[in-house]
Amino acid sequence: MPSKYYYLVGIQYLGFRFHGWQKQPEIKTVQGMIDRTLKYILGEKKFKTLGSSRTDSMVSANHSYFEIFLEEALNETSFLEEFNQNLPADIRAIDIYQMDEKFNIIQCPKTKEYLYLFSFGSKIHPFCAPYMTAIREELDIEIMKEGAKLFEGMHNFQQYSYKPTEQTVFNREVDLCEIKENTVYTANFFPKKSYLMRVKGKGFLRYQIRIMMGALFNLGKGDMTLEDLENSLQPGTTMPFVAPASGLILNEIEFDITL
Repeated sequence: MPSKYYYLVGIQYLGFRFHGWQKQPEIKTVQGMIDRTLKYILGEKKFKTLGSSRTDSMVSANHSYFEIFLEEALNETSFLEEFNQNLPADIRAIDIYQMDEKFNIIQCPKTKEYLYLFSFGSKIHPFCAPYMTAIREELDIEIMKEGAKLFEGMHNFQQYSYKPTEQTVFNREVDLCEIKENTVYTANFFPKKSYLMRVKGKGFLRYQIRIMMGALFNLGKGDMTLEDLENSLQPGTTMPFVAPASGLILNEIEFDITL
């Protein structure tokens, strides 16, 4: 479709009832719901959307982006208001920027920050289910903090990839990986103490962060050692434990341009 106008839209969504970002036939996805809403408010105007990140089923986003390609200009203020009025309660548009044809939402360098919320030791309130994972066993948080730092830097993440292809590039750089007490997201039904893993980098493999979290859970339970974790950053078979999706949040995307 020939496009003359390009807009970058910032969004938030709770992923618990969606089968990921990417539009799929007969399946409820975030992109599918956004396109359905755009079709309603734009009427006969032709458009196309492209997301900055393909989150998986049940994964949420605090600040992600998608691009709209249009043949006609938008009134940005009224569009944002009408868009939010018609989106479901678990999706919200938070900002909009007009871009030019040189901007490419996929190829533009960007840093992504993910958080993974978890608790351990006891059953937690069912209302927590969309936001965090509860591990029944006791976890050694201090050794998990040490293990998280082993992921920082450039490593071969072959064991931390899900169904890679022959073209998959396993060498990825992690700018930051840490375990700390959760003070970012709170609710009166959350456990008294919860934790998060914070990960930042420019590119991640499918399920990479969930497999990293799974390895740290195994480390915290005593099922693997720091040496095992360090050795896992070598080519080999896939790690056995993928942490549940509902604890994962795409917290922030920072483009290497000024918006």
